[in-house]
Amino acid sequence: MVNSVSKEEFKQAISNCNDSSVPGPDKLTWHHLKSIINQDDCLINIINIANLCFELEHWPNYFKYSSTIIIPKPNKISYNQPKVFRPIVLLNTLGKLIEKVIAERLQFTVTSNDFIHPSQLGGLKFKSTMDAGVALTHIIWSGWIKGKTTSTLVFDILQFFPFLNHQLLTLILEKAGLKSKVSSFFTNYLVKRKTNYIWNDLYSPDFEINVRVDQGSALSPILLALYLTPFLYILEKCLKNLKISISILSFIDNGLIVV
Repeated sequence: MVNSVSKEEFKQAISNCNDSSVPGPDKLTWHHLKSIINQDDCLINIINIANLCFELEHWPNYFKYSSTIIIPKPNKISYNQPKVFRPIVLLNTLGKLIEKVIAERLQFTVTSNDFIHPSQLGGLKFKSTMDAGVALTHIIWSGWIKGKTTSTLVFDILQFFPFLNHQLLTLILEKAGLKSKVSSFFTNYLVKRKTNYIWNDLYSPDFEINVRVDQGSALSPILLALYLTPFLYILEKCLKNLKISISILSFIDNGLIVV
């Protein structure tokens, strides 16, 4: 994963980016960045930045700064609790592009070495809610063939994105078989992040963030999948001790225990 990134990786990463997306603090849109990387000299400079991030095991402070927009969830009876609001994180666009390239490589690494739990169907490429539905349907039909009824227990991990523990995530990344330079890079990537909060026309001062991953980052889905992996293996082991047929399906911060 520490090998130099290529022009093709960056062009592929930016090709599906929506030009109408709201830009981050740098006010740089995907449309503008696409024009920039079409210039070969500019693209080479961006590649050099990405390569140096791993070489120096450092994520620049410029990319660690974000704005967090607070959006009320629709159709709630009352809005007097934090959980009825959704925080959307806006990051600097160049950093988001580099994160997309890193996310592709990280996914390839942790899936090729079988670290990810097979029940995880969210936050990963080529897996979706459709796969979760197909898997559950298969389990139910298999039960019918045996004359059995299937029951499910649905769980939701409350406030999963905002309260993810950086220290634990760093330990999990070390266990995932990443090279030392990559693990050290993520150790730096997670710390000393800052954001300001925006609610309508109100802007807060900057706050340092010691927990969470950003919902606007391309790295967040794979980092969340990695974060859940040890829990799912431990849960699977405990359920096997019950000596009944139990399956687990996980989709980011939601899951099913199927009996």
